[in-house]
Amino acid sequence: MSDYILSCCSTADISQEHFKERNINCVYFKFSLDGTEYTDDLGKTIPFDEFYEKMANGSVTKTSQPNTEDYIESFEPYLEAGKDIIHVCLSSGLSGAINSANIAKDILEDKYPDRKIFIVDSLGASSGYGLLVDNMANLRDSGMTIEDLYNWSITNRLYLHHWFFSTDLTFYVKGGRISKTSGAIGGILGICPLLNMNNEGKLIPRSKIRTKNKVIHEIVKMMEQHAYKGHKYNRKVYISHSSCYEDARKVADLVEATFPEMKDKVLINSIGTTIGSHTGPGTVALFFWGDERTE
Repeated sequence: MSDYILSCCSTADISQEHFKERNINCVYFKFSLDGTEYTDDLGKTIPFDEFYEKMANGSVTKTSQPNTEDYIESFEPYLEAGKDIIHVCLSSGLSGAINSANIAKDILEDKYPDRKIFIVDSLGASSGYGLLVDNMANLRDSGMTIEDLYNWSITNRLYLHHWFFSTDLTFYVKGGRISKTSGAIGGILGICPLLNMNNEGKLIPRSKIRTKNKVIHEIVKMMEQHAYKGHKYNRKVYISHSSCYEDARKVADLVEATFPEMKDKVLINSIGTTIGSHTGPGTVALFFWGDERTE
């Protein structure tokens, strides 16, 4: 049993069962749906399909990150019990949550001077962030110290690739990522934008692919270009989706056909309500270990 706690936020988009099984603490984001606030509790209060159906029907969503008090409330019981904490945050390129976590760290270290708190910027999101934390749980369970785990996470976080595509441009228009004109033309032509996470943890459009079938092949082609088939951390592939399981399954099947060693090592998760509030339904994301993200 380790003498420290591994923690992350609900935006890692892995299930509550997985968090519990891997002994990972979770700090929850919040979201509102048509003015009513909810906890991003990984689909417990509002099932994901119901959430995305409401979005598709015009419901208004907003998100809010944990504040300093939320992190203190989550961390303090472990510190009182004599445990140290390493917490992994959603990318600073997408959220300011890490600032609240660091303020909580400073307050709690003053209150508990004998305890250690490490805050990690994942430079990732959704189940890619979850895949990083899952591998950290493996290393923790193997006996790695909290200091070495922190150093490992900083050294290796950019070797985790995040690629996304969407078949519905509605929420890209609403979020200002593309213009209304481009969205209308893209919808008519069946264009599916392909994006990835850069080395600053920001989501960057990379290409516009016409038709869903082609973008499914293109996203796996990115894995072919960047994944190390023999890379020692390339033991799992995570895929997440926002109410489009069949598309995610097609990506998973193509990954397993292209990388036979990945057979039965591809896990499909749902994109949670925080990330999903910005992507909307129809998004698929592919996460894998590979070469270093440099741009």
